[in-house]
Amino acid sequence: MFKKVLVANRGEIAVRIIRTLKEMGIKAVAIYSAADRDSLHVQLADEAVCVGGPRAKDSYLNMQNILAAAVGTGAEAIHPGCGFLSENADFARLCAACGVTFIGPAPETIDLMGNKEHAREQMKQAGVPVIPGSDGYVNTVATAREVADQLGYPVLLKAAAGGGGKGIRKIAEPAQLAEVFTQAQQEARASFGDDRMYLEKIMTNVKHIEVQVFRDAAGHVLTFPERDCSLQRNKQKVIEESPCQLVTPAQRKELGEIATKAVNALNYVNTGTLEFLMDQDHHFYFMEMNTRIQVEHTVTEMVTGLDLVKLQVLVAAGADLPLTQADLKVTGHAIECRICAEDPARGFLPSTGKVKALYLPAGNLGMRIDSALYPGATVSPYYDSMIAKVVAHASTRAATIAKLTRLLNELVISGVTTNQAFHLALLRDPGFLAGTASTNYLETSFLPTWQAVSRKEAADEAV
Repeated sequence: MFKKVLVANRGEIAVRIIRTLKEMGIKAVAIYSAADRDSLHVQLADEAVCVGGPRAKDSYLNMQNILAAAVGTGAEAIHPGCGFLSENADFARLCAACGVTFIGPAPETIDLMGNKEHAREQMKQAGVPVIPGSDGYVNTVATAREVADQLGYPVLLKAAAGGGGKGIRKIAEPAQLAEVFTQAQQEARASFGDDRMYLEKIMTNVKHIEVQVFRDAAGHVLTFPERDCSLQRNKQKVIEESPCQLVTPAQRKELGEIATKAVNALNYVNTGTLEFLMDQDHHFYFMEMNTRIQVEHTVTEMVTGLDLVKLQVLVAAGADLPLTQADLKVTGHAIECRICAEDPARGFLPSTGKVKALYLPAGNLGMRIDSALYPGATVSPYYDSMIAKVVAHASTRAATIAKLTRLLNELVISGVTTNQAFHLALLRDPGFLAGTASTNYLETSFLPTWQAVSRKEAADEAV
């Protein structure tokens, strides 16, 4: 087992990983930017190394400085968390070259699944159903027009190397194609250094369903209960829950079999998440795979009682998975709200500043808040706006919603504006309560109504 692990990340995910390392008796090394010198993950770690300036490219994306910190502190492994370098195959290769274990899959696997078109082809070969789309890349407007005509509008244009909603555009009709294609390709080139594109048929009234998987070097596979991540804004998840209200036990078994087939075909090692669209007939279509731990892994932990980061570390150290599929039990329901420093009433404008007062509710069963906040902490403009994850678990979905509502009502974060009230309104929404919301529900149904009410309330207060 590793004696020392460097955590190549920041914020709540770094705090969360460091806590598991400490419970495992492993020394934790934090890295930080000049802006994060006083951050909680730095305070909790056994050692901390500054790796550059405030901007991510100078610090949390600075591979050479991070590896120098690992080697210099004697860290035997690096946990990349999520975001930043967590799905960077070049970084994983550099880790191996420096004799440091990358806690994640092999770089070849990251490369393969990081390119969405290659991933589609690999899954098709493995017998995994995929969303109808282009065979290969569409790198010119003329080719895109030809493929779109074959698929039928609307279509979704996506960057092959994409992620985080970048390089993705909906094309509703032929007249939009040329302008939208150029915009998306430019964004992909700027975001990923790769402007290869592909097209998918847009599936309407669908749910976004994902399956967490684990596979060890000996080929043992674990598949976890699905997560419903359908509530999204700008292709970014807002609320996640497990299990999905609409997935039956038989369909859950089917998803597990599909996921097992996929990771075995890849000879995958460590954890990852297969993402699917589920249509109204409950057919599942592969979209992409994330080759890392995800933000929403918390809900999976709550319904299974397993520490997924601990499993990551064990598998990376060469151990077999400590349980079988038959051992994995699913209990109750869990829901996570992503608390972000932003103002939903003003178009989700980011908010920065110093946290003046903070109260994270404690006590009672089935509650969890992952955060790196503390009174006096600074929410800077340099990084992602998510500052906390509020998670509730109970025996039923209704009880979980009640518990989560209570947590959000008690939560106090002052000094920065957050989307706390937005989440409370969403938890009361009939579409959410029914559990039937599709991927476009939040933007097309909930958000316009909520923003109209918010504007009216603001106007009434001003009078």
